[in-house]
Amino acid sequence: MTRFVLYGGKGGVGKTTVAAASGLRLAEADRETLVVSTDPAHSLGDAVETTVGGEPTEIRDHLWGVEVDPQAGIDRYRSLFEGLAAEFSDAGIRLDEDEVAELFTSGVMPGSDELAAIEGLATYVESDRWDRVVFDTAPTGHTLRLLDLPSVLDRGVATAMDLRDQVRRKVNTARTMMFGPMAGRRDDGPDDFTAMRERMERVGRVLRDPEQTEFRVVTIPETMAVRESERLVGKLREFEVPVTTLVVNKVIEDAGDCERCHAKQADQEEAIATLRDALPDLDVWTIPDQSGEVTGLDALERVADSLGAVE
Repeated sequence: MTRFVLYGGKGGVGKTTVAAASGLRLAEADRETLVVSTDPAHSLGDAVETTVGGEPTEIRDHLWGVEVDPQAGIDRYRSLFEGLAAEFSDAGIRLDEDEVAELFTSGVMPGSDELAAIEGLATYVESDRWDRVVFDTAPTGHTLRLLDLPSVLDRGVATAMDLRDQVRRKVNTARTMMFGPMAGRRDDGPDDFTAMRERMERVGRVLRDPEQTEFRVVTIPETMAVRESERLVGKLREFEVPVTTLVVNKVIEDAGDCERCHAKQADQEEAIATLRDALPDLDVWTIPDQSGEVTGLDALERVADSLGAVE
């Protein structure tokens, strides 16, 4: 198993349940494990029946959870542009709050959910505290925007850096004209923009590295969900994210004497067969229908029994 595991898929298929169960199984194998929820509609705390916030919270021995705070992502990146506005002010270019906000949104572009998610990814990808980090990602659309975010941020930051460098050159030229060749040039000093670009590059490299990361698509055995899962796998491959596994949740294994349940079970079997045929190179794990909400560690144990081997 890789150090980083991302679970993704359409909304309502049980990503949080599967991610939490995966984390629990890793913790039981004495791996120091962190489950990170990047879904703006956090439900990790509900799944483990523990209050989980914006800082890692211990759930049980070797198992921790965190629900990333959207505001933290906004604050981190907005501060870069506020610093840029302050530098412009020093050069005699005044920007009011609305202009700073416009600079920020035109430079960074993504929404708060994606900023929070990428901040969570970066924070815990860079940390060496955990043996394994399991990410519970947002529904498909958010996840795909998240994967594109390093390049989006890179473009926005590159534009901001170019504008800043133009201002610095003009300031240095003016100083030289006024004070001669001995005039002190503005030192760049620690460059937060460059540091941020390098951080995003590291995240991008990790997400595409099969030695470090694997993506597991969670779905349910219904035609529309299967089709969306096929599309998601295709998009992930376009991003060069290593996809290894399809996790099919809510599978009816024993229909009993229920005629309607037998019909639904047959439909599910057909959907699973379609998924296997469409993506034959991926492992397929099936999780039995748990009949109701899956909350608490005991319930997660039953889900974990259907997951693959833990290393």
